Amino acid sequence: MISAQELARPRNRRVYYAVLTLTIVLFVAVFVFPLYWMASSALETPREFAAATPTLLPKSVHLSAYRDAWTQMDIAHFFLNTVYYAAGGWFIQMAVDVCAAYSLSRLRPVLGKFVFGAMLASLMLPAAALLVPLYLTVNDLPILHLNLLNTPWALWLPGAANAFNIYVLRRFFDQIPGDILDAAAIDGASRLQVLLRVVLPLSRPVLAVVSIFSVVGMWKDFLWPLLVLQDPDRQTLSVALHRLSTSTTQVPPTEMIAGLTIAAVPMIVLFLVFQRHILGGLSAGALKG
Repeated sequence: MISAQELARPRNRRVYYAVLTLTIVLFVAVFVFPLYWMASSALETPREFAAATPTLLPKSVHLSAYRDAWTQMDIAHFFLNTVYYAAGGWFIQMAVDVCAAYSLSRLRPVLGKFVFGAMLASLMLPAAALLVPLYLTVNDLPILHLNLLNTPWALWLPGAANAFNIYVLRRFFDQIPGDILDAAAIDGASRLQVLLRVVLPLSRPVLAVVSIFSVVGMWKDFLWPLLVLQDPDRQTLSVALHRLSTSTTQVPPTEMIAGLTIAAVPMIVLFLVFQRHILGGLSAGALKG
């Protein structure tokens, strides 16, 4: 936006870096401050939290809210439930999406373009519009006539075929040179062996991105688990926190905020650890060469 000649002048350089620093600080404050406010509020006493004049820094630090949220609210149980659902959903989603993307990219089935276009068209539908047909489906699974409510399959099966993940994977698979796949086929590798031994090792960056999106989507989903997991013992962490906040048993506000903080920490850590993979995987395959 600004040429090197303009930045060579001391005055322009000072103004440029001052504006850049102010912009970065402003954006960081907008995104980070709510997280800080949530985490620090759980360190206050209920009386300090309910004070008319809020304080930016807690007057005294108390970790009891986090300890009580983990034990008395049974956060540990719902935390493990969510980890189990996210892990199972990731496995099933990766298996379905990788096979679908590989088929559409390399096997070229009949009406493959039509199927792929229909998948992309499903992205144009709001998620709320699919709630009723999805609920009726898991309530009475066609052909098998099984009721999947209050089971993990009610979460796993509807999210198995993710159109966005299939699009990202197919775009990457299209960029893999055909000579490599042809060489593997000449050496006697079957279609499945080519996928497992050649395509997947070359696709680790995009697989990491799709995996992160899958886990995050399963972890933060609220409305669908609220509908299909009505048994309190089987609920995810987000649904359990909502149920506890509206239950007749009074939960201290600092304890509830501590539970919300615990629910948010894994996804924040996941992004901080794998942010390079996310950015690198999204750009992988965008250019040939």
